[in-house]
Amino acid sequence: MTVPTETQDQLRIMMMAIWERNLPLMRERLDLLDRATLAVEEGSLAPELRSEAASTAHKLAGSLGMYGYAEGTDLARHLEHALAGPDDINAVEMHDLTKALRETLGL
Repeated sequence: MTVPTETQDQLRIMMMAIWERNLPLMRERLDLLDRATLAVEEGSLAPELRSEAASTAHKLAGSLGMYGYAEGTDLARHLEHALAGPDDINAVEMHDLTKALRETLGL
C-alpha cells in the first residue's frame, strides 16, 4: 500500500512542527551532555551526572530517528554505551561524539 504524496507531506509538516516544539528540550539534553563531557575532560564526572547523561543519551537515541536523524540516533547510542558501561570514559571520544551529535542536529 502506497501512502499518497499529499499525506506524506502532511506527516512531514507535522513532524517538523513537533521537532520545533521540542527544540528547547533537545537543547537542554545536549547541554547536559556537554556538562558531562566537560566533567570527563576535567576528571570530575560524578556518578549522578554520569547516570543522568546516560539516561539523556538513551532518550535521544530513542527519539531522534523519529525526526529523521538516524546519524544522531547512532551517535547518542554510542554516548549511552560509553556512559552506561563500568569502564572509564575516553574524554576525546566523549567530546567528539557530543560535538558530532550537536552538529548533526544543527544545534
